[in-house]
Amino acid sequence: MKNRNKKWAWILLLLPSLIFSQTSAPTLQELITSAISKDATLNEQVLQNKITHLDDEKLKDIFLPKVEISGKGGYMYTTAQFSTPEVNVPAIPNIFPGLTVPERSNNLNISGISAMAKAEASVLLYSGGKVKYLKEANREKNLSEQILMEKSKDDVVSMISQAYDQFALLEESRKVLDESKKRLDINRKTADKALGYGLITPYDHKKIELAQATLDSKIVEYEGKKQLLITQLEVLTGIERERIAEIKPNLKPISYAVADKNIDQRAEVQALDHGIKATEFKIEAEKKWWVPKVQAQTSLSYFGLYNNHISTSKDLIQGLNTKLNINPSNLNILPIFQAGVGFKWDVFDGNEGKVAVESAKINKEILENKKRDAQKKLKLNLANNQTNYDIADAQINLKAKAKSIATIALQNVEKEFRYGTKKSSDLIDAENDLQTAELEYQTAIYNQRRSAIELMKATQNLDINQL
Repeated sequence: MKNRNKKWAWILLLLPSLIFSQTSAPTLQELITSAISKDATLNEQVLQNKITHLDDEKLKDIFLPKVEISGKGGYMYTTAQFSTPEVNVPAIPNIFPGLTVPERSNNLNISGISAMAKAEASVLLYSGGKVKYLKEANREKNLSEQILMEKSKDDVVSMISQAYDQFALLEESRKVLDESKKRLDINRKTADKALGYGLITPYDHKKIELAQATLDSKIVEYEGKKQLLITQLEVLTGIERERIAEIKPNLKPISYAVADKNIDQRAEVQALDHGIKATEFKIEAEKKWWVPKVQAQTSLSYFGLYNNHISTSKDLIQGLNTKLNINPSNLNILPIFQAGVGFKWDVFDGNEGKVAVESAKINKEILENKKRDAQKKLKLNLANNQTNYDIADAQINLKAKAKSIATIALQNVEKEFRYGTKKSSDLIDAENDLQTAELEYQTAIYNQRRSAIELMKATQNLDINQL
């Protein structure tokens, strides 16, 4: 009984943590991990890479022995034509006058129920060196596919981090709208008193009501965008909407300095490098088309003929009743054993080997052209992302200063509005200016984060911990 109570005590202690783990907001790392596991492009690349591994296993198994067992049975009928030569039998004096048997053609007919079984084992001893180069080509292909999978993962990280930052931007926008709503509520009370004292006109009072209605519509718009973003993350990650809705991220700038502007570390370039090496090995493999292939082979066979009939169409000796017509007993031949080493030498293959070599060379040239083009574009991309990052970083300070000025301006207008020296239109304009300045400041941080992430990708240095 005492142990049972302890057991229930542990369950009660763990229950809050279990509930919290199921309802707490997912971290950026969890969102990225879930999205990677569900990304269609990445999953397709993983499956394609599995085929490459199967091709590699196939090349490794090519030198394993192969054993085949075959058999067949059925009715057999065959005819063999043969000729008996002319035969001169010398005469024996006073006994045999002599005889000449002329040459003649004849048919030997054999029929019956045949049965045959065969067990054959063979092993490739030498492939002409082709398999060795194909293995190397497959290894380079595997490395290329692995690198492209890493690029796809970076693309997923970029996509999810963008949605995460959009979530943060929406949350900051909601805070701005809430603060603006509080200020408008306070100023609305001031306007109500001013209207009662005749300090402002009903028209000025209506302007504040209109500003409140406009703010309410912005809040509705915010909720719509938030729900759409929740749906997007739900589809991409498979995480429940309730948990995603609990995300409360903060927008903070990312500080990143490019240490090495060498774009050769980019996944696209590395993948093409391995692809070029793969085609080089493929060229060497195709050049081995003319080298002899050596194989060891052994077999054990059985042949049987049942209910057979052997006959000739004519007499074996003309003039004598020597026509063959017999039904011998069953014929069994076992074992028929063969063992040896054979080779195959393609002296001329109709130019198939030559065409395959040229095709592999063309594929290499295509990849080399793609690499040169990729290097040009990646250099331009790096320069462009660096410029965008520098501009976005500078914009944060600019927007922060504009936000500070708009805050002071609104505070001054609010004081003057309370004293009756400013109209409601001036108050609303100042309020809108502060809203715009605060939203632009948060947008500047968002843009700076996006620029930093793109710059990280441009140098193949995307670090989730910095996001």
